[in-house]
Amino acid sequence: MYKLVIIDDEPTVRFGLSNYFDWQAYGIEVIGDADDGDVGLELIEREKPDLVLTDVRMPNMDGIQMSNKLSERFPHIKIVFVSGHDDAEYLKSALQVKAVDYLFKPVNLSELAVVIQRVVDTLRTEKQERKLIEDMQVKLIQSMPLLREKFLMSLIREGVQHPGRIQDRIQFLGLKLPLETAYLAIVIRIDNAAEVAQTRSERDQQLLSYSVINIVQELIEREIGGYAFENQIGEFVGILRIVDEDQESLLFTLAEEVRQSLYSYLKISVTIGVGERVSKLASVPQSYSQAKEAADQRWFLGKNQIISMDNLEQREDSIYRFDASQNERMISALKAADIAKVREELHAIFLALSHSRADGIAYGRNLSLQLLLLASRILLELQVHKQGAENVENELLTKVFQQETLDDLRHLVEYRLLEVCGRIGEKRSGKAKNVIERTRALIDKRFADNLQVGDIAAEVFLSTTYLCLLFKQETGETINEYMTKVRVDKAKELLQDPGNKFYEVCYAVGYSDPSYFSKIFKKYTGFTPSSFRDQVM
Repeated sequence: MYKLVIIDDEPTVRFGLSNYFDWQAYGIEVIGDADDGDVGLELIEREKPDLVLTDVRMPNMDGIQMSNKLSERFPHIKIVFVSGHDDAEYLKSALQVKAVDYLFKPVNLSELAVVIQRVVDTLRTEKQERKLIEDMQVKLIQSMPLLREKFLMSLIREGVQHPGRIQDRIQFLGLKLPLETAYLAIVIRIDNAAEVAQTRSERDQQLLSYSVINIVQELIEREIGGYAFENQIGEFVGILRIVDEDQESLLFTLAEEVRQSLYSYLKISVTIGVGERVSKLASVPQSYSQAKEAADQRWFLGKNQIISMDNLEQREDSIYRFDASQNERMISALKAADIAKVREELHAIFLALSHSRADGIAYGRNLSLQLLLLASRILLELQVHKQGAENVENELLTKVFQQETLDDLRHLVEYRLLEVCGRIGEKRSGKAKNVIERTRALIDKRFADNLQVGDIAAEVFLSTTYLCLLFKQETGETINEYMTKVRVDKAKELLQDPGNKFYEVCYAVGYSDPSYFSKIFKKYTGFTPSSFRDQVM
């Protein structure tokens, strides 16, 4: 309900206006009346109505004087003047105080209804506008962290674009970033970011980012002062205020605390790149660029380190290119299945890449792709390429771009090339067939035991990964699939004897959980153990 106060020096007018007009129909409640402007002003200040219906001429304080005071103190209150005098000067005064309307006595109720409807519409519109503004203010406050992050991201990339407005924006966001203070940027990168992301749900990834920012922000505020934010997935940036030299001396202490805290609390390893000090806020992109370049050196120097521009070797980088003679030597070594020679060639290639830093990351990845494709081509030429190998190769090519250091990349390429050597050598010696036969014989003999793939690999002197790959390529099925088939076949045999209880059959073929055994049996035969027995009996 809207609140109304009526002010008029004539009691009959006040009574008539209060009782002969249906205020309730317009959602209005008459909360009081007064016989003069000074008394009315006190009433208004106490009750704070939405609408005032007031006479113009009154003994002590007229309606114009009272309305002028109301306009100063309560500009949102709507004022409608009522007067028995057709006075042009009063009309001008009423307009000056922005009255909603002006009615003449005796008041025509139809005219009053039109005026009141207009007032109510105005009040309703203003209320909606105020509600909208309040809602927007709440949303603005809620989105403030996002707005700060957006501003800080633009700061490290673009610097100060509009110097005249930057101070207002900083103040609006509640940031302490003086324009002329010295600053320094650090870049914090999560090591093995792809692996970390793959092992977490989206919710857990967001929680991890939130935790990193909070830990880093707390340490920055405690040691130096500044702000931390996520710049992109797996990369966080700190903008540090350097007020005096003592703070700058704490920089590497801070970086080490960040590195140790993130590992201690979140069990993640990070590499931190440190930029150089700049003299003002507008130069922060320069320090960020240096910190980013320092962090990029993880490719050559390894993970879990703090790297500054001062740490990097001050020398001209050589430019390395993989030439035709190296290509021919690698082809010969692979075709000969010469593991020692392949390792020797790879060592020379990656050693050269480690000294070629101008384009080392991009060229190292491209060369690794070339070597992996070379190995696949040789397998095709020698007809060693097996069904399903395309998926393995595509996965390897994807992994090339996930490696974060040159050493990681070397291990990935070496593993693949040595695997190719092994397959080529086995083809020539017939070893692959022998390994498969021995694997099958071992499963046929020990299927009832708690036999693991690792146990089988140890028996045939191969790594678990390579044995699984070899078995799948040679037989078209996995080791576990073959073991399950053997166990189900034996179970079918045992179930034909009614003297064997179901749980006894389960244990006899190597399963410890009868319900799981029943599920596996039905998957492979289409019957539960009991229904299978009913079929064959």
